[in-house]
Amino acid sequence: MSTNSYESPFCTRYASKEMQYIFSADKKFTTWRKLWVALARAEMKLGLNVTQAQVDELAAHINDVDYDKAAEYEKKFRHDVMAHVHTYGEVCPNAKGIIHMGATSCYVGDNTDVIIMRDALTIVKRKLVKVIDQLAKFADKYKSLPCLAYTHLQPAQLTTVGKRATLWCNELVMDLEDLDFQLGRLKLLGSKGTTGTQASFMELFHGDTDKVKELEKLIAEEMGFDAVVPVSGQTYSRKVDFAVCQVLAAISQSAMKFGNDIRLLQSFKEIEEPFEKTQIGSSAMAYKRNPMRDERICSLARYVMCDVLNPAFTAGTQWFERTLDDSANKRISVAEAFLGVDAILNIMLNVTDPENGLVVYDKIITKRVMAELPFMATENVIMDACEKGGDRQELHEHIRELSMIAGAHVKQDGLDNDLADLIAADPIFKVTREELAEIMKPENYIGRCPQQVDEFIANVVKPIIDANGVSDDVAEINV
Repeated sequence: MSTNSYESPFCTRYASKEMQYIFSADKKFTTWRKLWVALARAEMKLGLNVTQAQVDELAAHINDVDYDKAAEYEKKFRHDVMAHVHTYGEVCPNAKGIIHMGATSCYVGDNTDVIIMRDALTIVKRKLVKVIDQLAKFADKYKSLPCLAYTHLQPAQLTTVGKRATLWCNELVMDLEDLDFQLGRLKLLGSKGTTGTQASFMELFHGDTDKVKELEKLIAEEMGFDAVVPVSGQTYSRKVDFAVCQVLAAISQSAMKFGNDIRLLQSFKEIEEPFEKTQIGSSAMAYKRNPMRDERICSLARYVMCDVLNPAFTAGTQWFERTLDDSANKRISVAEAFLGVDAILNIMLNVTDPENGLVVYDKIITKRVMAELPFMATENVIMDACEKGGDRQELHEHIRELSMIAGAHVKQDGLDNDLADLIAADPIFKVTREELAEIMKPENYIGRCPQQVDEFIANVVKPIIDANGVSDDVAEINV
């Protein structure tokens, strides 16, 4: 760790080692070399003057990148791709003359970017599926625990802790669907040449269109793709970066919604994120248990959501077949969008862990329910009194008046909600305190919450888990 120069917090504090590797120099430049090997192998198969020995030599030196030598060449040439062509050539002297034959810089640069995004999306997907699975388990565990539901952050009716968790989970399911769509349509740039016309390859193959097309097919297959983009300039469309980053921004939105809800519930003392035995919540207030994990989720999510503007502007400002104003921006913005989402999902994995994650305080939840339930139960009280011969309009007016009195007792006098006592004392309702207790059981007001949770898990989550499995990998991040 350097202490006298800037280091990205994504590397030192937030993102996992596996995601950091995806955007590392080793991953990038060994992928360049794999692409040069794929190009040489395909050219050999299609009859160009490339030998098996040359291909083998290139393949044998994929991983021994001399970064100091590459830096020397880049300082000399002011061109990163040519610096690595020459560096590769030094350890592959027999193959030096055929490295990068017919290609332009974007052959290695853009194809590598697509490969990196594919591999990074695969990591994101694995973690996203696991978060969905953990939230589903949480929802199932608490599917019948009544809690206050809110509209406008005001108590409305009841829901259950588990049903609310399905709302968080379902948004992540929507994000997974978008991720699968973008992952499924990623294509290599292929070997398109300087302006996308494949003119250099037409020259190499003496105008044989079929061989030029077969070249791309062979390269794509070797790199694990079933297709290349149908047309391009020198680069693949930068809308691809935007589309991928949109998925990451959408995951961030869902994560922020989850994080904000947990922060509010922790303020209500209903649900808490994990708090370790020796954890310090505040340097000044020793009693504090701050929701720092969920605050970090929201903080990082805000960054990723804003970051998606970068590829949007980059896509819109590419002139004709390409400009280079994309390069500096995209190597930062795309990488950091992935690193940010990786950190977010790792924290969510920690917070939603079935064994050591969210802590639910059911007695506090029930206490807060019972403080509001008398108001919510008034319609049931009116209906029961009507069945006993009461006048609905007269009953409604009595309930309204008593509700105002009880509300004043709570808000103005700081007393408990005594609406049930007021109703029981009013003979118009013909109801005892014991009967009111039966009417005001919280489970009477949760509708189909338990069944909705069961159906959501069976019809939505289970097919996802069956199709993808759930990884047992532990997120190696300091949360």
